[in-house]
Amino acid sequence: MSSSGFWELAVGVSADLSEGLTNLVWELGALGVVEEEQPGQGARLRAFFPGTIFASALEAQVRAYLDGLRELGFEPPTDVSVVALADENWADAWRAHFTPRLVGRRLLILPPWEQPAANGRIVITIDPGRAFGTGHHGSTIGCLEALESVIERDRPSGMIDLGTGSGILAIAAARLGVRAVLAVDDDPDAVAAAVANVARNHVADRIRCALADAARFDEAPAPLVVANLLSAAHRRLGAQYARALRPGGTLLLGGILDGEGSDVTAALGDHGFVPRESLSVEGWTTLELRAPLHDHA
Repeated sequence: MSSSGFWELAVGVSADLSEGLTNLVWELGALGVVEEEQPGQGARLRAFFPGTIFASALEAQVRAYLDGLRELGFEPPTDVSVVALADENWADAWRAHFTPRLVGRRLLILPPWEQPAANGRIVITIDPGRAFGTGHHGSTIGCLEALESVIERDRPSGMIDLGTGSGILAIAAARLGVRAVLAVDDDPDAVAAAVANVARNHVADRIRCALADAARFDEAPAPLVVANLLSAAHRRLGAQYARALRPGGTLLLGGILDGEGSDVTAALGDHGFVPRESLSVEGWTTLELRAPLHDHA
C-alpha cells in the first residue's frame, strides 16, 4: 500500500484497446482516468487509485488482461508501471487534463474549477466523477457536434440519451433547446454523476435521469435518440433503438471507430434505419440515421 495516498498506473494504449482498458481500470477501482497523446510515442493512459490498494496486485491484474488480449491476436503494450503519487500531484494531474474545450459553433465545455469568459457560447460544466464523458474524447466531441446540428435543423421536443455517462449529451441537448430529455445508464455511479451535473447546469426541469438497462427500458418513443456506446452495443441494440424512436426520428450513434462505421450502418439497416450523415473526429465516427417511417418487421 502507498503511504503517499495514491497510486498512478501508466500504460501505453492504442485506439482499438483504449476503451476496453479504460473500462478495466474503472472496474479495478480507479478514481480518475486520463488519456494523453505523446508526440512520437502514441497515447498513454494514466489511471489514479487510492493508496489503500496493493500496487503489485493492481499491476498483476492489468498484465493478466493484456496477456489475454495477446492471446486473442492483439499487440497490447508492455510499458506498464505503477508508482506512488503524492496527494497534490494527483490533484494537479487530474485537473491539468480537463481544460476548457470549444465544441461546434455554440458550445463551451468546462470543468467545475474553470471560469473563463463564455464569449457568447453555451457553457456546459461537467465533473465526470467515475463516469465517461468530459467533452475531450473524440467520440464525445463528434456526438456533441452532430447533436448541435440535428437540434438546429429539426427542433426536436424530446430526446433519449442511452448510456448517458456524465450526462454531457443530455445536458447539451437541454441547453440547446430540447424541452424533455431522458438520460439512461445502467451504472449507478454514472447516474449519480449525471444527476449532479444536471443540477450543476440548472436543467433539472428538462432532464430526467434513470438507472436502467438500455436493452430493456420501456419509455414512450422520442423524436431523437443518442447513444455514445461501443460498436458491439449498437449492433446489439438495433431493435431497441427502433422501439425508442418515433417513425422517421433521428438516431445519433457515437463511440464507433472509423473502421467500424460501415458494419454498424449495415447492422442498423437490418432494422430499417437509413444513413444520413457521418462525422469523424480523432479516429471516432458519429453516425446519423433516420428511423423507419413505419414498423419494420
